Amino acid sequence: MENEQKTRIFIRTIITAVLISSLFGAATGFWAGTLSGSDTDLAAWFQGALSGEEVKNAAAERRTVVTIDQESSIIGAVESASPAVVSIIVTKDLPIIERYYGAPPGSDFFRRFFGDDFDSFFGVPQTEERGTVRREIGGGTGFIVSADGYIITNRHVVEDQGAEYTVLMNDESRHEATVLAQDTLHDIAILKIEASGLPTVPLGDSTDLKVGQTVVAIGNSLGEFRNTVSVGVISGLARSVTAGGLGRPNELLLGVIQTDASINPGNSGGPLLNIAGQVIGINTAMAAGAENIGFAIPVNEIKNIYENVKTYGRIIRPWLGIRYVMINQTLKEDNNFTVDYGALIVRGEQMTDLAVIPGSPADKAGLRENDIILEFNNAKLDNLNPLANAISRLRPGDEVTLKILRQGEEQTLRATLEEMK
Repeated sequence: MENEQKTRIFIRTIITAVLISSLFGAATGFWAGTLSGSDTDLAAWFQGALSGEEVKNAAAERRTVVTIDQESSIIGAVESASPAVVSIIVTKDLPIIERYYGAPPGSDFFRRFFGDDFDSFFGVPQTEERGTVRREIGGGTGFIVSADGYIITNRHVVEDQGAEYTVLMNDESRHEATVLAQDTLHDIAILKIEASGLPTVPLGDSTDLKVGQTVVAIGNSLGEFRNTVSVGVISGLARSVTAGGLGRPNELLLGVIQTDASINPGNSGGPLLNIAGQVIGINTAMAAGAENIGFAIPVNEIKNIYENVKTYGRIIRPWLGIRYVMINQTLKEDNNFTVDYGALIVRGEQMTDLAVIPGSPADKAGLRENDIILEFNNAKLDNLNPLANAISRLRPGDEVTLKILRQGEEQTLRATLEEMK
């Protein structure tokens, strides 16, 4: 009886195994037939599945999509901003200088023997101004920020007070430009043309820029190739550079953006854009003797200047009312200071050059000579963030918090900025 029961169990197991294997084989055959009926190489598919080829292909497809999206964003940024990027042509009346040979002393006597050719051979070279001629002497780039004709550019593009400035639009129309304001602290100028309904480019925010972020520079390269586009990344932030050029005095630019997007002569004053088509900087300088090292002034530096000029017709500067020097490591060592940063309040060279101006916001706040201002509105003051720059970002009437070091002890004072007269 027991053997008979074992036999039945064995037979049931065999039947179950046959049924399961038949079902599996049928499903596999159907799946293989489906693949063989398509263009799929079955052997290649198995090899790909075993080697992870499908995963690689999917990753490559994702990278392609990201690249296409980035290119589309860059193209969109260029197309939206380009109509508002203009060329600035600098012209000036220059004297016409002609050279001639003047008669030397005693020439009347020698002409008796040599004739009128005597002056040509023995005359003294001289020059004479004979009228003037208008010539194009330079150029740069600017960008329109309001439909009624306000344009931002670099100060050094329009610093010649004896020159005239013409704005060349993308449609080849020309407009005479008036220089409304030039900022001596930053390399920024505001121009105005008489027009309406103009294309504009929006101002972005340069507060949270990141190294590696994609940027686009547009400008009048070499003064000849208008609206030239170059693409790169932000290579560095808060750089300190000395900028200058032929016939242009050197000036220190602080807190500028470094980029590898090509910036050439003539690009000065053009916009540095993010891929959303917003201005995040103003192209202003390039490193001499290097490739793809350019610098741009952060756009936040110009916002107050532009608003001042548009509202009041001039730059309104906030004022604290002190004389100071920025402390560095050398100054610390020479004077045995306990800190290597901050703004030291000092007198000028003359006895009348007081450290704290009487009646000024600094005087009212209680600042004294030899105080060191360590922080301005909770931001450390150093060579990358000097006091002048920190003040320039604010407006008259703004209250500021000053952390100072006085005789070895830290204190906190508050001052209300006033307008510089």
